[in-house]
Amino acid sequence: MLAPLEIVDQLKARLGECLADLADQAPRTGAGAGELGDDGVPPLLSLVLPLPRVPTAAPQLEGPLFQLQRAHGSELRAGYGSAIEWAADGPLRLQRLARIGARLRPRWRRLDPDESGLDAFAMLGFAASPDAAPQVEDHLPNAILWVPEIGLTVQQGEAALVLSAAGPVSGARLQRTWEAALERLVPRLYPPLTGPLTAARLQREFAEPDLGGWTALVEDALAEIAADGLQKVVLSRRLDVRGPRCFDIGRLVGALGCLFPTCQIVNLRRNGKSFVAATPERLLRQCGGHLTVDAIAGTAARAEDAERDAALSEALLGCDKNLREHRHVIEAITEALSDCCESIAAPSRPEVMQLTNAHHLWSPIDARTRPGLDVFALAERLHPTPATNGRPRGRAQEWLRVAEPFDRGWYTGAAGIVHPDLSGELWVLLRCARVCGDRAELYAGAGIVAGSDAASEWQETEAKLQAMLTALQYA
Repeated sequence: MLAPLEIVDQLKARLGECLADLADQAPRTGAGAGELGDDGVPPLLSLVLPLPRVPTAAPQLEGPLFQLQRAHGSELRAGYGSAIEWAADGPLRLQRLARIGARLRPRWRRLDPDESGLDAFAMLGFAASPDAAPQVEDHLPNAILWVPEIGLTVQQGEAALVLSAAGPVSGARLQRTWEAALERLVPRLYPPLTGPLTAARLQREFAEPDLGGWTALVEDALAEIAADGLQKVVLSRRLDVRGPRCFDIGRLVGALGCLFPTCQIVNLRRNGKSFVAATPERLLRQCGGHLTVDAIAGTAARAEDAERDAALSEALLGCDKNLREHRHVIEAITEALSDCCESIAAPSRPEVMQLTNAHHLWSPIDARTRPGLDVFALAERLHPTPATNGRPRGRAQEWLRVAEPFDRGWYTGAAGIVHPDLSGELWVLLRCARVCGDRAELYAGAGIVAGSDAASEWQETEAKLQAMLTALQYA
């Protein structure tokens, strides 16, 4: 088995061979091919270098990074630095990024000299609201399309690094830049195993709203529902905590992966702050003409006793309030896709998704997309879903903009991977925390429909917050 430094030498040698081959090809090749387009979108070169063994970690290097992984299935995409990126805000944010993606697509040259079958990728992410005014303490743009300088991909037991650069740039400069990147990253892909830290006590410092404010907010929502202004609205809470030590994001991601192996773990870091989520909800997955969307709504607590836990799961499947909440989500997704998709199919009865801290009603919805649809257009149609916003969509957004006591930022936004053909997979950002030093801001919410009870919904949010609180204790 090759040692990490031997792997670095091997990759540097292969990099030199690939760049030499590029130099021997016809003039104006690689990232230097072509002039900067009139639209400001340059050519982009990506080189896939397979790794001889699967990494044991996705290191938390200095600088901007993103990380999306699922322990179940051993899937990972991580990005370090920025080869090129675009930010947008306002109501047309996704349309603007879609136009950039369409212009980039024919200019994105990807080389896979060892025929690994793995490909380059970008990260697409956006906040809950397109409002251009960010929170004072926010560290992420409102929406971003981001091609990393170094991508790390692990799929089905195969792993590779994807080195990317925007042109024009010389081969000599590429070699210097990419060799330095390999030296910085590769040794940290295979760290020695470390034991868990002792669980720390977290101090709750601030809650918005508090229990009284939450009760009043739920009552206002129920009054709006009774007046036929809304069918459903999703209320959220923010909880600020402090730990006895600076939180280690690598350990936090690892703890979340252990606690919630079927969830998508998302880590976005810029400007010294991290936004971390452990979400069970996929906004969409588009592969070719096939589309899958998760409908998740309706929640019950877990119980330590197996017999009691099974009873809670069965009761959730028969609960009228939770089934109505779930039905709103299915209907809204179907309506959003009705004029751009065919063969839309939802299960006649939801399944129960079992997580460590909660049962959820879950219905995977499948459809065939019509030609010309990309991940940007589908995200525009599906976000925000009734599972995070409410129904009717526009009315719920307006009501929440006035009623909720804080700006959600990226909580209930979405993030995921975009492929060079503009297909991809996005996840709704739930069970979130924004982390800096020894402080973390946690977010969770609950759907309110006719028959909801403020105390029960508060307990539901407490159970959801506990997911991140437990992981933070071990970070």
